[in-house]
Amino acid sequence: MTIPSHRPGPMIDLRDVQLTLASAAGPVNVLRGVSLDVAAGETVSLVGPSGSGKSTLMMVIGGLERPSHGRVVVAGTDLAPLDEDGLARFRRDTIGIVFQAFHLVPTMTALENVAIPLELAGRRDAFDVAEAGLAAVGLAQRVLHYPGQLSGGEQQRVALARAFAARPKLLLADEPTGNLDTATGAMVIDLLFALSAEHGTTLLLITHDRDLAARCDRMVHMADGRIAEAPGDAAAGLAVGGLR
Repeated sequence: MTIPSHRPGPMIDLRDVQLTLASAAGPVNVLRGVSLDVAAGETVSLVGPSGSGKSTLMMVIGGLERPSHGRVVVAGTDLAPLDEDGLARFRRDTIGIVFQAFHLVPTMTALENVAIPLELAGRRDAFDVAEAGLAAVGLAQRVLHYPGQLSGGEQQRVALARAFAARPKLLLADEPTGNLDTATGAMVIDLLFALSAEHGTTLLLITHDRDLAARCDRMVHMADGRIAEAPGDAAAGLAVGGLR
């Protein structure tokens, strides 16, 4: 008897995802039928002009925005049946998110900021894990500093430590160096890729920097709320963006 081989599904599985939002001028079609697969462990950059739907797509994948139509399956979980509490638990257990703005709690130390999601998950070792995470991003001497006492690069490294603290299966990063100078941004990006590789984390990176985007395994182009062809590929008839 032949035993069928098990092939794990993609980390991100989107099918005909659409999102229409109301506005004073009428309905706005933000996402117009996006289908995309991202394999577990893959690093994918999402590029395109402002307003093309990149950040909105990331919000949908992270369960922070519900699509108007289509299927969103992340790490084998269909997000549609989950209520808000279920989505919050799913994000806590599965997804790390890093934004352009650092989103640290100003009244908490670096250690407390990293320990927050671990404490919410009921981890008794939350502070030990948080301290180890800060050491991994080179902030062992800054654990008791408040965000206001840290540079922009240090604050983003705290945000990275927090995002990776619970060992997420998927990391979503939206312009993570947008508020940093070139040298500091390069250091943060090197750290982001190193941590993703070390933990086998799937990475979806939104960036306007084509050189940075090219460091990923694959580059997905968006335009007008859709997966688009990369410039120069139309003549060759190449479908770009991982449509499967």
